[in-house]
Amino acid sequence: MGIWINAFTAPDKPELLPRGAFGRLVVDLVRDGIVHTPWALLVGDLCVNTSLLGDGVIAQARWERPPVGSVLRGSKGPQDFRDPLPPPWGGSDERAHLLARDEDILQVLPALEAAPYGEQDVAVVFDCLDFSHPAIDDHFQFDDHRTPLVCFSLVHPRNRPLNESTLGDPGGPMHPVRTCIVHTFKLCVEEGPPPPIASLATRYFGPDLVHGATWG
Repeated sequence: MGIWINAFTAPDKPELLPRGAFGRLVVDLVRDGIVHTPWALLVGDLCVNTSLLGDGVIAQARWERPPVGSVLRGSKGPQDFRDPLPPPWGGSDERAHLLARDEDILQVLPALEAAPYGEQDVAVVFDCLDFSHPAIDDHFQFDDHRTPLVCFSLVHPRNRPLNESTLGDPGGPMHPVRTCIVHTFKLCVEEGPPPPIASLATRYFGPDLVHGATWG
């Protein structure tokens, strides 16, 4: 039993990492043993609040594995049937291109160089957390490979809820993000981000981190 949680880690200010630093952050997620490849690179109009296990473009890239070059769209339907609430409570208006996918993490660097970084939203999607890392394994109650992780780099700041259930109504405190790490999980032993994610985030975002989550 348990509920799915989408957690994020971000700097205290909504700053955009330089392209090179963002690439090194993505590569270090694999080198530090935090995630498994393959990775997928999406660019377009992305929503940082859509569930990683829902029907947004991130979930489509991870679970449906469309071919490179595909155009992915979010879950909102025709106007008459749209949920008036924003994600994570309602559907999203995302539209993204799947620019690249690979098992080799170093191939993400030329893919990012060719991407419209800073001009469109960018997301690098990893299949799942790596539970062979002792600190990842210790943080959660059991290994679960339904746990994708995403690095976002957004053109404009977007607000993420700090502590909200998607089964209720919005209205709680928000935090603006541009570059952030988002992952999903079901059960954990400790509060806050897993130590390897916090350590990596501190390396690239600085010591003043903000962590939040939505669930439902």
